[in-house]
Amino acid sequence: MATYKRILLKLSGEALAGDQGFGFDEANVIKVGKQIKELVDKGVQVAIVIGGGNFMRGRSCKSIDRTKADSIGMLATVMNCIYVSENLRNLGLKTQVFTPFVCGTFTEQFSKDKAVAAMEEGKVVFCGGGTGHPYFSTDTGTALRAIELQCDAIVMAKAVDGIYDSDPAVNKDAKKYDSITYTEILTKQLKAVDLTASVLCMENHMPMILFDLNIENSIVRNVLEGCTGTIVTNE
Repeated sequence: MATYKRILLKLSGEALAGDQGFGFDEANVIKVGKQIKELVDKGVQVAIVIGGGNFMRGRSCKSIDRTKADSIGMLATVMNCIYVSENLRNLGLKTQVFTPFVCGTFTEQFSKDKAVAAMEEGKVVFCGGGTGHPYFSTDTGTALRAIELQCDAIVMAKAVDGIYDSDPAVNKDAKKYDSITYTEILTKQLKAVDLTASVLCMENHMPMILFDLNIENSIVRNVLEGCTGTIVTNE
């Protein structure tokens, strides 16, 4: 029995790259794809947002105009969505890729009604291109799409196993939160979640689960069995 009927799964671009740090690690993508298929087979409706960090992060590029850098980053997320979409199709799933801007015949322009209808038909929906505007992270795009699509929760697969009170890579005594509120995240300025995304989720009562993607079968476990990382709510 699924804990959630409809989720927005956020994957980092780095998760697609694996240890090589750039581009695609097909074995990693297939491993993630099999977990997504298990969720769909058990009746969970899935939408996916993917970051572009395996190709380009707009905010990290100092050599060109930020607006242009963000545009490249948005296109990187579209490439990632198309790639993962095709891998899911190879596993027997039906998919549809939406973007907030026209990409010729590669994708369909985002519409809430069309995206919800696709999920209700059993398709995995990809939301590429972020918000379509510069200066917004893919975390913010994730929050926006999850709210628009009336998802039950955001399921955020990270490279760490939850939210800490400080950077666990720097502070060996960093404390992990099993649960935390959006108010605490904002007050403490915790960097694990984009602050704009946190405000959006808080205002719209959208719970978020953060967990380590590298733990075996972690996506399925967090959706079907309960949070293994950190759950963020209003209370």
